[in-house]
Amino acid sequence: MNKEELIAEISKTAKVTKKTASDVLAATLESIQTAVKKGNKVTLVGFGTFESRKRAARTGRNPQTGKEIKIAAKKVPAFSAGKKFKEIVK
Repeated sequence: MNKEELIAEISKTAKVTKKTASDVLAATLESIQTAVKKGNKVTLVGFGTFESRKRAARTGRNPQTGKEIKIAAKKVPAFSAGKKFKEIVK
């Protein structure tokens, strides 16, 4: 399912226009991204948790030359599925 299909499904389920569904989805995603960027967790009970995690610096290898390279530490987005979501997917 792509974004347009998701918007159509939200529109149908919530009985709102596609424009409204698109605006609500955009606002939701933007709010989640902003909160995670600030270092906050966003927990949707039954669905899952969005958060940022720190990835430690490490040594990697250039696959073309075999030369070791240093990979800097960084923050990465992470999602953990909730119990109900996991049960539905089984």
